[in-house]
Amino acid sequence: MLTIIICVAAFVGVAALVGGVALVLRGDSGRVTEERLEMLTGAMPTVGGKSSLLEKETSLLSAAMDEGPSIIERLIQNRFNLRKFLDQADSPISPSKFILISGGMAVAGGLLSVAVRIPMAFAPMMALAFGTLPMIWLVMRRRRRLAKFAKQLPEALELISRALRAGHSLASGFSLVAEEMADPIGREFSRSYEAQNLGKPLEEALEEMTERVPNLDLRFFATAIILQRQTGGDLAEILDKIGYIIRERFKIWGQVQALTGEGRLSGLVLLALPPALFIAMWRLNPDYSMMLFTDPMGHQMLAAAIILQVLGALVIRKIVNIKV
Repeated sequence: MLTIIICVAAFVGVAALVGGVALVLRGDSGRVTEERLEMLTGAMPTVGGKSSLLEKETSLLSAAMDEGPSIIERLIQNRFNLRKFLDQADSPISPSKFILISGGMAVAGGLLSVAVRIPMAFAPMMALAFGTLPMIWLVMRRRRRLAKFAKQLPEALELISRALRAGHSLASGFSLVAEEMADPIGREFSRSYEAQNLGKPLEEALEEMTERVPNLDLRFFATAIILQRQTGGDLAEILDKIGYIIRERFKIWGQVQALTGEGRLSGLVLLALPPALFIAMWRLNPDYSMMLFTDPMGHQMLAAAIILQVLGALVIRKIVNIKV
C-alpha cells in the first residue's frame, strides 16, 4: 500500500512540475497580440453604437502582457511585490507561473527525499530547499542584470552628453542609447523613449525606469535631468561629472573587493564546514548523527548550531561587505 501511495504522489508531483514548465514555455501573449492587431486595423467590436477602440487601446497599453494578479500574489503583495521583482530581473515568467513552479519544485523535493529513502526528518528540509531554487535563480538573475546595468551606465551618460553637445535633444540621446548599446540598458532607455513618444511626461518615464532598475546612480541621473529642466544649466557637463564619479567609485570598489577577498573566502569555508562534516559523519555513522534528531538534547544543540551559524554568516557579511 505504501508503494502505491508513493507512486501516486510521485506522479502528481512530476505532472505538476511538467505542467508548470509547459505554461512557462507556452505563454499567453497570442491573445493579446491578436487584440492589438485588431485594434490597429479598426476591427474592434462596438458597444452601444460607438466604437470601443479608445477604451480597448488604453487597457491594452496599460495592462501587462500576462494575466492579472492571482489570489496568492494579492495575499503577498503587501509584504513583497513579486511582480516588481520579476520586472527588475527582466524575467519572462509571470508571478502566478513563478509561484506554481516553486510549489512544484517543493513537491518534487519532498518526493525525492522519500524515493531515495532519506529519513523523514529531512523531507521538509528537502522540500524547502527545492522550493527556494526558483527564487535563488531569480535573485541571481536580478543581481547580474543590475550589475551589468551599473557597468553600462557611465558609457550611456557619456553617449547622451556627446549627443547633447552635437545639438541633439535629450530624447534623441535616449534613442541613441537604445540603438547603440546592448541590453539591459538599451532596453530600459528604449522603454523610456517609447513612453515619451506615447505622450508620457519625461519625469514619469524616468521615475518608472528608476523603479525597474533600483540603481542609485540612475537615480542621480534622473534627478539631474529633472532639476535641469526646472532650473536650467549645462546638462552635458552634469552628465560628464556623474559618469566620472561612477567610474571612480567602480575603481575604489575593485580595490575593496581585492582587499576583502581573503575574508570572504574564509567566511565561505567556515560556513560550509559544519554541514560538510555532518554529511560525512552521517555517511560514516548514521546512528551517531541521528541523535541530533531523536534526542531532546540533540534538538536543542541542533537549533543552537543553526542560530549560531546564521549569526556568524551575518557577522562575516557585515565585515566584508563594505559599501562604496
